[in-house]
Order: sequence, then C-alpha cells, then structure tokens
Amino acid sequence: MEFTEQQLQRYSRHIILPEVGGRGQAKIIDAKVVIVGAGGLGCPVGYYLTAAGVGTIGLIDNDVVEISNLQRQIAHSVNTIGMLKVESAEKTFKALNPDVNIIAHKVRISKDNILDIIKDYDIVVDGSDNFPTRYLVNDACVMAKKPLVSGAILKFEGQVTTVIPGEGHCYRCLFEEPPPAGLVPSCQEAGVLGVLTGVVGSLQATEVLKLILGKGDPLKNSLLVYDALKTTFRKVKVPKNPNCAICGEHPSITELIDYNEGYCSLP
Repeated sequence: MEFTEQQLQRYSRHIILPEVGGRGQAKIIDAKVVIVGAGGLGCPVGYYLTAAGVGTIGLIDNDVVEISNLQRQIAHSVNTIGMLKVESAEKTFKALNPDVNIIAHKVRISKDNILDIIKDYDIVVDGSDNFPTRYLVNDACVMAKKPLVSGAILKFEGQVTTVIPGEGHCYRCLFEEPPPAGLVPSCQEAGVLGVLTGVVGSLQATEVLKLILGKGDPLKNSLLVYDALKTTFRKVKVPKNPNCAICGEHPSITELIDYNEGYCSLP
C-alpha cells in the first residue's frame, strides 16, 4: 500500500524496525481486532492498538463510565462519567488516531450475538472480569477459529495467554469449568492495583501485534503470570488437553453456553 506523508511520520518508528517495515505496517493497518470490554484491560489494549494503526477496532460493552472506574480505566475521564464506555473510548481513541475505524458494539455479549459480532474480525481480545463471559468468548473463538488473546487481573496479579484454535490449548485446557458463583472474588470485591491493568493490557496488545505481523512466539502454549508485588514474570507451559470439552478430539460442547444471566462489570 502507499502511505501518506502523515502516516510515514506517524508510524516511522515501526517502519524502521526490520521485523515490521512498510509491509508489516500495512498488515497492521489492514487488521481488524475486536475487544470484549472497554474497561481496565480494554482501555490500554485499545489505546496501543489505536496508536499502532490497527485499521478497525471493535469495542463490545454496554456499561457506563463511573467515577470508580477512573483509577484504572484510562480511556475515560470525569468528562465522560455517565457515558457508555464504548462511546467514551471511541472518543478517546479517535482523538489519538483519526484514521482508525472504531466500531462501538453497545451490547451485552451473549451466546446469541457473539458469533455474529466476531465473524467480521481477525483477532479477538478478552478483557472481561467474570468467568461466564471468559468461557463464552473462548468457546466462541474455538468454534469460529478466531485467535484469542485473553487477559485477567486481580489484586496484584495478572495473567495473559493466547489461544490459536488448532495450534495449541484453549482456556478450557487451563480450567475445565467456571468456578461456582462467589468462590473467586471480582475486582469490585477484592480490589485491583490500577497500574496492573496497564501492564497486562500492554502485554495483550503486544500479543495482538505479533499475531498480525506473524513475528515472534505468541503465548499459544503458555500462560504468562505477572506478580506486581514481587516484580516477577512466570511462564507456565499449557499443553493442549485431548479431552477438552470444546477443542479436544471429541468435543462435548457443540453449542454456546451462557453459564448464568448475571454480567459482572468489566475491570
């Protein structure tokens, strides 16, 4: 593709990288990525993918901005309190890079709409903060054969993994079933260090760009665990489970499941 003079200036630090170059930047501009959640993880993921020039970014969320979000959800501000998060984030991202096409999906993700939404995107990013949504997104991506970059945070710890259907594990290979309701506290109940969302979200954005460029080693066989208090990263190998209910040799889950009707707020 032919870059404009402004694009050459904006993306110059990418283009001079041998691993990216003009061809790689063109791939980034052509890419379509959808983010589940415009909260703590969705904000930094969206910020950096917008800055990188990802051509189309979808945002899925039906929540509104509250003052308690502002400790970590960096795409929002006091001026957007009460606004839908997808609209607040769209305004922020467009101000950073007007060339990026932001698509706001103002819906609660469910088994009835997720496949129809993600079919138009190349990569899915999960920034949700509840297990039913996390499993729903995983199962939908496996069924639709869409790469998934999943992140999770709580208190001072974050986790990131990448699911590439047919090439490695899925989220159910890590954890077969969602835990019983109330067993694992949410960020709202247990708290979260605000800057942790930036670390984990940036790692997710990095995984997305690696997938787009076809460079490096994505976390398709690993779970990366970050401990903010100890300042340590630990990579855990995750083998594909041949008996996995969704990606195994004989899957028992053939239709999407909503584990409950509740929908926790995003981190």
